[in-house]
Parts: sequence; C-alpha cells; structure tokens
Amino acid sequence: MHPILSDRRRFLVYIGTWMLIAVLIARLLVANDLTNWTYALWFSVPIALFAGFLTSSAYFVCRSLPFNQRSFSIAALVFCSAALISGMSWLGLCHGWSKVLVAVTDETSAVRISTHLSVLFFITGFAIYLLALLAFDVYIAFDNIREAERREAASRLLARDAELQVLRSQIDPHFLFNSLNSISALTAIDAAAARTMTIALADFFRQTLAIAEKEKISLKEELLLCENFLAVEKIRFGKKLGIEFSVATEAENALIPPMILQPLLENAIKHGIRNLAKGGVIMVTIFQRDRWLHIAVENPLSPVPASSTGNGLGLSNLRQRFFALYGEQARVTWQQTDEKFILEMAMPFEQDNNESVYK
Repeated sequence: MHPILSDRRRFLVYIGTWMLIAVLIARLLVANDLTNWTYALWFSVPIALFAGFLTSSAYFVCRSLPFNQRSFSIAALVFCSAALISGMSWLGLCHGWSKVLVAVTDETSAVRISTHLSVLFFITGFAIYLLALLAFDVYIAFDNIREAERREAASRLLARDAELQVLRSQIDPHFLFNSLNSISALTAIDAAAARTMTIALADFFRQTLAIAEKEKISLKEELLLCENFLAVEKIRFGKKLGIEFSVATEAENALIPPMILQPLLENAIKHGIRNLAKGGVIMVTIFQRDRWLHIAVENPLSPVPASSTGNGLGLSNLRQRFFALYGEQARVTWQQTDEKFILEMAMPFEQDNNESVYK
C-alpha cells in the first residue's frame, strides 16, 4: 500500500507540506505584482494539491521498476518520461485553472501566465516529480532492507524453534527409557515398590508434559519437577541417594529453559550414585550474581569407571539447546576428576516479566 495514504499522520503532514507550498507560490505571485493575495491563494491552493496528488504517483512508478531488476538506462528513461508528463500535466492545469478563475472573477485580478511563467511552472513540476521519484526510490530501497531483515529474523526464529524441537525429541525418550528400566528392575525385587513407583512416575510424566512445550519456566517449577523425580529415585536407591539443594532466595523467580536441571540429576544418579557401593550426595547450587544465573551440579564418581547403557542426556545437546535460546549469552562447562563430576551453567538472569538484562 502507498506509504503516505496508509498512514494518517504521514498523510496529514504531506497535505500540510503542499499547503505551505501553495502559500509560497501565492507569495511569489504577489511579490512579482502578478495578482493580489486573495486571487493568488485561489489560484495556488488547487494547483498545489493537484501537484501533491500527481507527485504521490511517483511511488508506483518506482515500484514498477524493482531496484534489483532494472538497468540504469531504462530507469533513467522511465523517470525522465514520467517527470516530463508530470511537468506538462501541471502546466496544463495551471493554464486551465487560470482560465476558470478569469471566467468567474474580476479579470483585473487574474494571473496572466506568460511564456516565462509557463516555463517556470513546467520546470517546477518536472523537478518536483523527479525529486519525488528519487525520494520514493530511496524509501523503497530502505523498506526492502527492513523487510529482508524481518524475514531473516523470522527465519532465525523458525530455525531456532526447529532446533529446539529436535533437541527435545532427543531428550524426551531418555526419561521414558530409564523409567521403564527402573520399574522393570523393581518388579522382580519389590512389587509394591514397583506399583508405588509407577504411580509416582505417572505424576512425574504428567508434569513434564505440562512444561515440556514451554520455552521458559520458573526455577520453582523446575525444582518441583526435580523433587518429584527424586521421590521416584528414592524408592529405587533408598538411603544410597542423598541430595543437597542450595538455592539463593533471589534466584527462585528466575526463568530457565524447561527440563535442564532434572536430566542432570538423572545423569548424576546414573553415572555416579548408582556405581558407588555406599552411594553419595548430589549437590546442587543455584545463585544469582551480576545479573547472571549460575547453576552447578556436583556428584561423586566411582574410581573405577563403569559401563552404562542408554541414550544419556548428551552434554553437547545441552550446549546446543543453550546456544539456540541464548546465542553467545550463555555458558555450559564441566570438569571431571577421579572422585567427582562438576557441571556449571551460566545464563542471563530473567524474571517473570520476561525482561532480560545482560552483564
């Protein structure tokens, strides 16, 4: 749609500009003793508004010649031809309107359009239309750049969402795989515990389904998910499994991607606690500092590495997921010794108002 007609404010400014041009034309006519103010305004206002209407058509001329598909010679020919037609049309209107005013008013006040004045009107109409063509051409070029940037941003968003869906599809089966293994093992040992665990797992998966499709959830929701998960694992490991949470009060309302902490606890149990005869304690530390949210998960390891099966979380997937959400504004690192494994995450601190501030 036309950029002037589609915006009321632009339209009013455009009309106001041409009214000022009408006053300027009238002032020049009066200054050269060609007529009085009343007649000058009667003459200049209609021809100025017509010129404004005529000049607005320059936008469609520019649109008919896409910048990336035109040649300089064709553009120059079209632009000059359009400006020439505009100048002649405006000159014709000036002569015609002058005759109409002569017919309905006192001839002594009429503007006598001499050859010199005709040339001046023609050159003015030609120049104004040519300037309008150049102005609209620049506007269209910048509008195309903005549109390309919007399309690129939309493409990046779609690519990010697609990547997140792929990563989630790789992570989600991991929960079901290990859960079924746990139930299978408990069935042969303690049928009542297996039944209790099945019910608990149903509650756990119900919660995961509620939050899995969200891009961000509160830290409180993630911790509640972790508590439900650990309640299930407690049935399996008993006193062998210990957990210590250290969560700073100011970090409780932070927004984080869903299901980033629970799978880390699952990995800590699978690759750490499960392989220790006496078990151990998983330590989770969460705090906010300098507008960043820091999460650390530490678990003990067996001195003798044990083989394990299953999909696993995939720390590289975790990094990719963070990059898809935060770009370079997040960090996932880990280190392993003979006795423990430590994973640390840092991400921009966001609160419920979804306003993020970076360090």
